[in-house]
Amino acid sequence: MTSGLTIAVPRGALMPGSLDLLDSLGLDTSEVRSNERKLVFPDIGVVTMRPSDGPTYVEHGAADVGITGKDVLLEAPERGVYELLDLGFGRCEMVVAARKGDDVMGESLRRLGRVRVATKYPRIAREHFASTGREADIVEVKGSVEIGPLTGLVDGIVDLTATGKTLIENDLEVREEIVVCTARLIANPVAHKLKAAAIDDLVGRLRK
Repeated sequence: MTSGLTIAVPRGALMPGSLDLLDSLGLDTSEVRSNERKLVFPDIGVVTMRPSDGPTYVEHGAADVGITGKDVLLEAPERGVYELLDLGFGRCEMVVAARKGDDVMGESLRRLGRVRVATKYPRIAREHFASTGREADIVEVKGSVEIGPLTGLVDGIVDLTATGKTLIENDLEVREEIVVCTARLIANPVAHKLKAAAIDDLVGRLRK
């Protein structure tokens, strides 16, 4: 059990692994698995939300601890949460990708001195290109970024990929690897002090 802690669990790709982890701690997550509309499960101390909102709930104390992707933490490093543990599952890579068979990005850099990139991760993209001495115009999108290079909107994309299948299906290929992202355990700073014993116990059991 989680010893009275409230834990934020992301819906989406990390949810199955997160629930498997909670099952291993002795929680019965069957109600969460079988109910796509219900968001709060007080009997087991679980709240669920979209992946990007997890750190917000933890930061403001609506949850004591939470599970989130490293990509979410990198995109919003100002969040007031503690990153406690790499949970090891949900492995993805943040990459730069572009159309196969040409070098539009290289041509733009040579001709214009800058590259145009679409992404859901503007901070990560901007910092990556800046760290390698290249200027980038960042186009932030909410939906599928893969369409950007195919329509000529951008030269390339920065996105998270697990298998690379979506890139291949859209005739794109990885040009650069930025960072490997996995699921992380985070904690509210106040809860980390007031519920230190429970959180330390949780971390200890997860390490095993």
